[in-house]
Amino acid sequence: MAVVLSVASLVVSHFLVTDLKTEEHRKMEIWAQAMQTLNKADETTDLSLVLEVLGSNHTIPVIVLNQNDEIQDFRNIPIHEKNAADSTAYLQLKAGAWKHEAHTIRIHLSASDYMLICYGDSLMLRRLAWWPYVQLGVVVVFMLVAMFALLSSKRAEQNKVWVGLSKETAHQLGTPISSLMAWVEVLRETYPQDTLIPEMEKDVSRLQRITERFSKIGSQPETRPENLNEIVSQTVQYISRRTSNRTTIVCRLPQQPLIVNMCAPLFEWVVENLCKNAIDAMDGKGTITLSAEEKPHCYALEVTDTGKGIPKNHFNTVFMPGFTTKKRGWGLGLSLAKRIIQDYHHGRIFVKNSEPGRGTTFRIELKKH
Repeated sequence: MAVVLSVASLVVSHFLVTDLKTEEHRKMEIWAQAMQTLNKADETTDLSLVLEVLGSNHTIPVIVLNQNDEIQDFRNIPIHEKNAADSTAYLQLKAGAWKHEAHTIRIHLSASDYMLICYGDSLMLRRLAWWPYVQLGVVVVFMLVAMFALLSSKRAEQNKVWVGLSKETAHQLGTPISSLMAWVEVLRETYPQDTLIPEMEKDVSRLQRITERFSKIGSQPETRPENLNEIVSQTVQYISRRTSNRTTIVCRLPQQPLIVNMCAPLFEWVVENLCKNAIDAMDGKGTITLSAEEKPHCYALEVTDTGKGIPKNHFNTVFMPGFTTKKRGWGLGLSLAKRIIQDYHHGRIFVKNSEPGRGTTFRIELKKH
């Protein structure tokens, strides 16, 4: 509707401008006739009407030239200070432009003598010509603001869904995890020598950590200085114990600790998700390399696999909710990873490079504080 109204406004304004131009041309023809009469007048000619016509022009800019293109008179043309020093050249430039636009009327004073009336558009006509484009600009800005508001509203609604789902998941997991913890204690007292009970306890602790992660989604998590090397090493140890022997995970971490402000449970989630995606991309067979380094402006972590790779046109799409190349999957992992890195850690995560059939490198950058 806004586009239709804008086009209609342009069409109506075009006709108005055309009519006004025609009217101004008629006025200039009458003004030129009055100028001709004035130059041919003698002592007996009544000039009252002629002078009234000549003096009635207060809006249309006019320059009068003789047959040698010398300026004889001009009206309604303000001479600014920057053009005052060479006003003749400025007026000649104006007259030349109007000649090029065919805004001229020739009046003959005698068989060999004539004057050329050069005129331009009045201020009102120029404003009317520009007004539709101003309207169109306002409509475009309005449409952009409306689109931004709609997209923001949609994103806010999606965020509410993610937050509600995450908190409900954490709530639902809380009761069975508490029950499992109690059963582990009972088993430990009943079978104190059983070697499987510590492993069960580790898995229950893992479930607690996963619940903690879900509970932090939607609220601003508390960040504190953590050693990036330790976080990555712990995550790799957990992933390695649950991965087949055909997958090799290599860590290239610096000797000195990399102290970064972060929420450890959420950041572990991101690294774990990248590693699991890498394993899926390699069909469980290949090498995953995690390397960390300190840059002048940030701390960087790269996760490289030897999997199928990602086409370049999907470098940004992979972070959108619902995007997945798996037959079974929700396509939420990388979307949540981006939210955790950007919204909670004020960093960025992106596909650094990828080649089909050779692998992919994801890069995480966390700002120094």
